[in-house]
Amino acid sequence: MRSRAGRRVAAAQRADPRSRYGLRAATDHPGVSAGRTKLRPSMVMRPRSRPPIEVSAPAAQVQARFDTSRHELSDATARRLRDACASVATDPVALVEASRDWWPIGLRWARAGMVPALPHAVVRPSSAAEVADVLRICNDDLVPVTAAGGRSGVCGGAVPVRGGIALDVRALSGIVSVDDASCLVEVRAGTVGIDLEETLRGEHALTVGHWPQSIELSTVGGWIACRAAGQYSTRYGKIEDIVAGVEVVLAGGRVVRTGSLAGAGPRAATGPDLTQLFVGSEGTLGVLTSALLRVHPQPRIDRRDAWTFRTFDDGLNAVRRTLRRGATPAVVRLYDAEESRRNFNHDAGNLLVALDEGDDRIVDAAMTVLTEECEAGERLDRRFVDHWYETRNDVSALANVVNMGVVVDTIEVAAPWRTLLSVYEEATDRLRAIEGTIVASAHQSHAYIDGACLYFTFAGMGPDPTDDAWAEAYYRSAWDAVMRATRNHGGSISHHHGIGLVRGAYVAEALGEGYAVLRSLKTALDPNGILNPGKLGLGGAESGW
Repeated sequence: MRSRAGRRVAAAQRADPRSRYGLRAATDHPGVSAGRTKLRPSMVMRPRSRPPIEVSAPAAQVQARFDTSRHELSDATARRLRDACASVATDPVALVEASRDWWPIGLRWARAGMVPALPHAVVRPSSAAEVADVLRICNDDLVPVTAAGGRSGVCGGAVPVRGGIALDVRALSGIVSVDDASCLVEVRAGTVGIDLEETLRGEHALTVGHWPQSIELSTVGGWIACRAAGQYSTRYGKIEDIVAGVEVVLAGGRVVRTGSLAGAGPRAATGPDLTQLFVGSEGTLGVLTSALLRVHPQPRIDRRDAWTFRTFDDGLNAVRRTLRRGATPAVVRLYDAEESRRNFNHDAGNLLVALDEGDDRIVDAAMTVLTEECEAGERLDRRFVDHWYETRNDVSALANVVNMGVVVDTIEVAAPWRTLLSVYEEATDRLRAIEGTIVASAHQSHAYIDGACLYFTFAGMGPDPTDDAWAEAYYRSAWDAVMRATRNHGGSISHHHGIGLVRGAYVAEALGEGYAVLRSLKTALDPNGILNPGKLGLGGAESGW
């Protein structure tokens, strides 16, 4: 059964004829003019779901996997932080709550009464000015700062691996303004995705079009910091295409606005794009406090189709040819035979599900092209797409699998069409060769004219399900297998989950000479190294976990 929040997602996004939307043209919506409409400054911050496995120890007895004792807060620093921000917590419950995200290996540690790392305080600012004051204090006193929102990441990016403070930005929540004529919305960084989407659809007949699996938990700031991609990305773009400007606080407390938030307009040839500097920076270069996002009219219709292909390669070629012709259906996902069986109970090949939404004629044109390029496959009933739509955010089985002692994770990479099949074949072969593997599968999503994302799932179990040493060794081996296969064929080690801790050891090789440039940027913007230390592979033993 889906959660209440899951039902809210379906209700917010359900695509059907205008009568089911209660649609109007955005400029005709009550209370919305063609100009810039000011809204209430904040929404109610609803409680959000924790990771699906609770830590199996009282908060005061929880142990940390990484040692953070060398970064204890002094009493003087703690007093200064309380003067700067009304909400500063140091009780064990708050510290444990801020100590982890959805990193799958961390779920296993939780069963043993451990978290990855504990902060020494949780600071909850409610304005950019408070963020600036907090960072100024921490920079002066060399206190590590790990900013986080919904903590829905799966790579350990929100783990306060050096202790210090966890900067919880969820109180920075709400839509600031909507410019209906320009299709822009300014929103604060702690706003949860589903709250933003419900408000835009319900009050303005607009949509961001960004639907990550974590939309019930993740925040706008998290999307930008991790360079996220939503499930409808082939139509609406990834977060780097959606964001038009950001407000960010640098390590020393300086507040900077970029892009259209700085009055740059839809495009500017005024040097490097500073907005994109912070997209994917994972809180290592600054703390995001607000963003300007591009939005779209709420879609008029959707159309759904499914096909099955004899081989995974046949399906990949159908998607490649579709993108090559310029068609961009919102959702085009190809599942290998194993995932087709496991996820759809489909035993007859490699399943492709497709969905597009928007203006009638554009949708019809895109789906016509896709249909023509799927001639090598067999057309199926749309019920497969309906099943995907209704279950796409369901992670209810994760806790049971982890509690059985299974080591499980997903790894998303990207590669050019020329080598995509080779990445798939080598990665799954390498995973299956690891002793203990019980699942090694993948699907393709997020397609481009030059390549696509492959999303792998692995699972393994050792002779003793309680053997944590075996579990960690297997986990590292599985990650090494997929990373090596990807690099062997010129692929990207991450498509949209980011680096965090789990990919830190692979960053230097992946970036090549660009790694030195990244380190120089880090030194220039954060000379004391206080911002999310240990992430993006930027130093310390933890970043090579």
